[in-house]
Amino acid sequence: MSASEIEFRTWAEVSRGGLRSNVAAMRERLRSGGQLMAVVKADAYGHGIETVAAAVSGHVDWFGVANLQEAVCVRRATARMPVPVLILGPALPSERAAIVEGGFCPVISTLEEASAYEAEALRLGLERFELHLAVDTGMGRMGVWEEEALGLIQAIGGMPSVRLAGLATHFPSADDDAAYTQGQIVRFDALVTRMRAEGWSGIVHLANSAGMLRFPECCADLARVGLAIYGCSPVEGGKAEEAPLSTTLTWKTRVVLVRELGPGRSVSYGRTFVTDHPTRVATLAVGYADGYPRSLSGSGAVVLIQGVRCPLLGRVTMDQIMVDVSDCAGVECGAEAVLLGDQRGQQITVHELARWAGTIPWEIFTGFGGRVVRVAVD
Repeated sequence: MSASEIEFRTWAEVSRGGLRSNVAAMRERLRSGGQLMAVVKADAYGHGIETVAAAVSGHVDWFGVANLQEAVCVRRATARMPVPVLILGPALPSERAAIVEGGFCPVISTLEEASAYEAEALRLGLERFELHLAVDTGMGRMGVWEEEALGLIQAIGGMPSVRLAGLATHFPSADDDAAYTQGQIVRFDALVTRMRAEGWSGIVHLANSAGMLRFPECCADLARVGLAIYGCSPVEGGKAEEAPLSTTLTWKTRVVLVRELGPGRSVSYGRTFVTDHPTRVATLAVGYADGYPRSLSGSGAVVLIQGVRCPLLGRVTMDQIMVDVSDCAGVECGAEAVLLGDQRGQQITVHELARWAGTIPWEIFTGFGGRVVRVAVD
């Protein structure tokens, strides 16, 4: 049997056209001359880092990744049309040489990091290695404290082999705390204004997807867009209407067994569900090992089969789930079931799935297991 004849058991169809459409929608929100970064960390939010990078290369100005490993993947995928890659997370000391040698741009928080990159640049005989500095205005994850930023910036300015090419900060609550976010913007702008007055000419970036959609004034020189590129507004029912987003991922699995269960039959571990009438039950080839959260058990979750919302029965197991297909005519083994996305005019959104699971869309997207095949479609 050839590879083309093998039916996937569980897979995610990734729309290249949808990705490019969302990039275009977000680019329209930039102010004149602004640049757009596609954040493709965590395997491009579960969509497949090389697939996404190849699809939007030439449509974005930067790629943002979490670490060196991801930066290398992006560089491989975009070899024919290279785009600058910003490493958003702190690097291990052992990774710094490869970052400099690869021509990637790191984000730093400390003088020690800047000095280490300068040493690597000197070792390679580079005149100027560019880096960006994170300023902590409230995220508390990385960055120099905003009160100490000016001193560090001045110290980096005295290093002959590195150049501070960018200043960045990050919003911890742009989706739900407008007052705090506005305060971050004001404080960060004050620092940038002072730096500009002293002749600094690098680029500034602070907007994530929520920032772009809710605070367009903060887009600055560069915007870092993650979730919105993947067709999801950071706030359910929020500002997506101002930037129409296209669905980019449909997660599917297959029916592997159909059985008729009489009244009084228990379904799955713990016997948390027991039939009270004759029920047609389908077993699907997906479980928590594939990223279908166990917390969906007993949550009211559904899947789509033949465009019908079929309730999840009992607990999610490692490799299978069971659903009620009593309202679906003629369901057979091999039939497609949609876990996330559209089918025959019905839809399960990532916000909906995340709400049932008691989590957030980011975790749903990035939680796919290794058995979930990514299939790029146009």
